[in-house]
Amino acid sequence: MNAISFRRATLADLPTLLQFEQGIVIAERPMNLTIKGTDVSYYDIGALIQRSDAEVVVGVYNQEIIASGYALIKQASSEFTYDKYIHLGFMYVEPNYRGRGINQLLIEQLTDWARQQNVLEIRLRVYTENEAAIRAYEKVGFESLMLEMRLDLNK
Repeated sequence: MNAISFRRATLADLPTLLQFEQGIVIAERPMNLTIKGTDVSYYDIGALIQRSDAEVVVGVYNQEIIASGYALIKQASSEFTYDKYIHLGFMYVEPNYRGRGINQLLIEQLTDWARQQNVLEIRLRVYTENEAAIRAYEKVGFESLMLEMRLDLNK
């Protein structure tokens, strides 16, 4: 995948990025039965693109956008060592390009941006059932930190 390049997303990329978002929703719905069946949007991608405290990146191969992700600076709680951290989200690679290290390259782009912002901690959330994603994140150095649990009182 030497010919892949990364760049900041623009508002002109929104149609593709909105399709990627729906790809994420479809992939995650079986892992979380509380995700609604229609009209689901996780992100305000247009607003993220325009924020100064965020970096939305796309991976381009043969002039086609094949990957996306964002880094967003967040304020940490007072009990933590760092006063702010980067939250990674919207991590998506087109199915035909998965397993080629693109996610790792994308994370490198976002971690470089984090360093430029002088933010030294990165966090993300991933479903415990999403073993492929967990392996990919562990491969670049992420470690499990906490397990989020839920109780459905409708059962």
